[in-house]
Amino acid sequence: MKLAGSLLCCLLACTAHAFDLDDSLDRFDDALSLTAVHDTLRARLSGTLDLEFYHFEQPPPGLINSSIDNLFIPRLTLFLDTQVGSQLYFFAETRVDRGFDPRDRGVQVRLDEYALRLTPWADGRVSVQIGKFATVVGNWIPRHLSWENPFINAPLVYENVTAIQDRVGSVIPDFEHHLLREKYEFNPVIWGPNYTSGISLAGHVEKFDYAVEMKNSSLSARPASWNATEIDFSNPTFSGRVGFRPNQAWNFGISASDGVYLRPEAEPTLPRGRDIGDYHQIVLGQDASFAWHHLQIWAEFYETRFEVPQMGNADTFAYYIEAKYKFTPQLFGAVRWNQQLFDTVDTLAGGHLQWGQDLGRIDIAATYRFTTHTQLKVQYDYQHETNGRHDDNHLIAGQFTLRF
Repeated sequence: MKLAGSLLCCLLACTAHAFDLDDSLDRFDDALSLTAVHDTLRARLSGTLDLEFYHFEQPPPGLINSSIDNLFIPRLTLFLDTQVGSQLYFFAETRVDRGFDPRDRGVQVRLDEYALRLTPWADGRVSVQIGKFATVVGNWIPRHLSWENPFINAPLVYENVTAIQDRVGSVIPDFEHHLLREKYEFNPVIWGPNYTSGISLAGHVEKFDYAVEMKNSSLSARPASWNATEIDFSNPTFSGRVGFRPNQAWNFGISASDGVYLRPEAEPTLPRGRDIGDYHQIVLGQDASFAWHHLQIWAEFYETRFEVPQMGNADTFAYYIEAKYKFTPQLFGAVRWNQQLFDTVDTLAGGHLQWGQDLGRIDIAATYRFTTHTQLKVQYDYQHETNGRHDDNHLIAGQFTLRF
């Protein structure tokens, strides 16, 4: 009885401290908001502090880049939202962390997103946005930040590095050994939220919504290629999505993208008479989501072709199906099945070679939201190659988020 009483006292004390912190953060939020010119100008500074821990096997899965098996990643993200009247909106996102993707490197400060949006009509039929911002493709991007994402990492298609290289355009290296080299020499189908630079046109009409964009880099482009000062608009990428919402429960979308994936330094490695503009990444995507009471389901399917110098077309198909269930107002769980399949390419010797190992991955996560400002997330991943070396990889991760 004494032990039970002690545990109850500890629980009550922790709960009291959590609500004290919540009240303090509410007051802090008010201090970070500004209104002026008769409420015509409104600005708000907000952010999240994420403390992440990863334990995995070598080579590290996804876009994790570390020579050690245990990795601690603190990350501070700041958001600035500014509204001028009802038509102009500006937003920016700054991060302080150890790299855009988890890695065992020093601290860096980056301006990941900034954009100005003009919405001429109040009904939202059209808006124009210019700056550096996430791609319009698919349905994962709108929920990729730590507070909205039921998982700690991204779906497989957004983080599984393939044997494609954007700095070398001659041949695809031996996939059996490519991860033993510097991981960031290679590219996934879509590199995370793809904060590339450019302009977009978006809006909605009745049950349909649309978005098209012209960006400076392809969907597979590395973070170093996202800035217009690094990669200009000599070879722009065009992407778009059309969505259909028949009712409140369902949402369907079709996406497409076409753009040059090679960086300028690949030019000397190309066949005579060719340039990087001759080799494209072409992506077709389908997505769907469903929500009913405490259950939410998302799915995305991507067919991708890389036009590779001297080897022809390298095709891959990747998809995931994700479900989230809210058990209580504070506790919810999620499960996600991912798979990626690779086709064959022509070799210089005249034969055929599968250019990647087919693999599947299951992600299981649970989140407990202590207050409206704090939550704890834990996750387990199991990744298995279904052909080739049959290498497995287990990942255990935790993430504590403080939102203000």
